[in-house]
Amino acid sequence: MPLFNTRKQEKKVKVTFSNGLLFVEPEGGKQQAFPLEWFPQLQNATDEEREDWVQTSTGIHFNKLGIDVTF
Repeated sequence: MPLFNTRKQEKKVKVTFSNGLLFVEPEGGKQQAFPLEWFPQLQNATDEEREDWVQTSTGIHFNKLGIDVTF
């Protein structure tokens, strides 16, 4: 269950994967679910690729996959 804290924005985002879904929960926000079928590269990614992400001003970016998820 990766938890990321950006130094610039001081925001925490929880990112998890379960049952073919990507769950994103901003601190103090509502959890959102995204079907992995929307992101084929993410669906077929390794755990290492899925864990390598950063928070952006509009969502999260998976570094090794070049995928952006906006929430």
